[in-house]
Amino acid sequence: MGFVTARLSATLEHTMIKKTTPLSTAPYKGVRDFYPRDMAIFNHITDTMRSVAEQFGFEEYQTSLLEPTELYLNKTSAEIVNEQTYTFTDRGDRSVTLRPEMTPSVTRLVAGRRRELPLPLKWYSIPNCFRYERPQKGRVREHWQLNCDIFGDTGVRGEIEIILLAHEIMKAFGARDEMFTIKLNNRTILTDTLTRVASDGGYELDENQTRAILRIMDRKEKLSPEEYANAMQEAVGAEIGRTLIDAHTPERVGAIMAELPSLQAFVALQEELHRLGITNIEHSTELVRGFDYYTGLVFEVFDTSGENTRSLFGGGRYDNLMELFGQEPIPAVGFGMGDTALRDFLETHKLLPSYQSRTTLYIATIGETFAGAEYVAQQLRAQDVSVSVNLGTKKLGEQIKQAESLGIEFLIAVGEDELRSGTFTLKHLPSRSERTVTLDDLAEALFSFEEHA
Repeated sequence: MGFVTARLSATLEHTMIKKTTPLSTAPYKGVRDFYPRDMAIFNHITDTMRSVAEQFGFEEYQTSLLEPTELYLNKTSAEIVNEQTYTFTDRGDRSVTLRPEMTPSVTRLVAGRRRELPLPLKWYSIPNCFRYERPQKGRVREHWQLNCDIFGDTGVRGEIEIILLAHEIMKAFGARDEMFTIKLNNRTILTDTLTRVASDGGYELDENQTRAILRIMDRKEKLSPEEYANAMQEAVGAEIGRTLIDAHTPERVGAIMAELPSLQAFVALQEELHRLGITNIEHSTELVRGFDYYTGLVFEVFDTSGENTRSLFGGGRYDNLMELFGQEPIPAVGFGMGDTALRDFLETHKLLPSYQSRTTLYIATIGETFAGAEYVAQQLRAQDVSVSVNLGTKKLGEQIKQAESLGIEFLIAVGEDELRSGTFTLKHLPSRSERTVTLDDLAEALFSFEEHA
């Protein structure tokens, strides 16, 4: 027995013997429990995501939440791998990580059957992902994330479609254009600009230095000016670091960008999006995105209200991840939209729906009529009506309060008289209106009640 296994076994035995301290009812720090009303909101969010993705022709896939750690070592940011992943050694002495994101996993799937899959592919998934970071507004340790990716796209067409999809999902939640901004940048433009700034100062940047600079730029808002300067100088040396900071002014960057061939395609992308009605976009020259695998377009969506300062979600182009699996590159573009930040946005803008139970009808019982009530419920369920039958012995008034507290819209009471006559009083609880119906007509009455109430 290994040391860790032995310690765990001893701890469990001690806990089982002691049994004096009650277990906490709190979840593990940074994860969430979903009570029914929370689950209704979660389902609203994921159902809307799924519906819009499928309207765009995306197909759903799924992978295991366990991945070999090596999948993230080369192309995911060092900060995420070293500081934010849940990584452990399994009983086979393999290093395993709970997925912190989905892009490497979906790339692995595509690489595994590359010859069988007809390109371009449009795939989506809504997995749970894990990050070991400090829980705060918009950030938890487990979240669910819509991932939409296009593999084998034809350049700017895939980028346009992925941004159209992101924009349409926001609109499907009821968001108006003035509520959010889509900030765009291009990693090629960034690296070309850095190379030019360094060259003008008499320096050359290699690939590792450029990657290190981009990582620091991605963290700029989290650092003081002094911390930012120190990080740059530590990454590439004092002289180059000072040169890059001094020369990286908006005026200088703007002048360099205007001369870059890579800027022309980026401007064309923005113009095409405007023609398609996406006007709430802007070019953010310092937007980087934290993952090392991005190769071109990057974008993030922000709340314009000022209440949610973190990006709501983002994505970009990643053309080289296939190299991890020894294969030729396939152009790819996609994004990940987390449920936590999105829910904060929806709450801020009052876009969450009011709670309504998915149970259509509550059957209250009067006296010993449970079997008869279940018979009525069976007839209705066969007609696709969702029914909850009272299981207790509460009085009718208490049962009505129970149905209302559950958010159920309709109620009938089943007593001996109702069972003999085959007629029931159908109550619409929100409006307190009611009508008398037979069992044969009950399902139809439920579907049409509100229309004629």
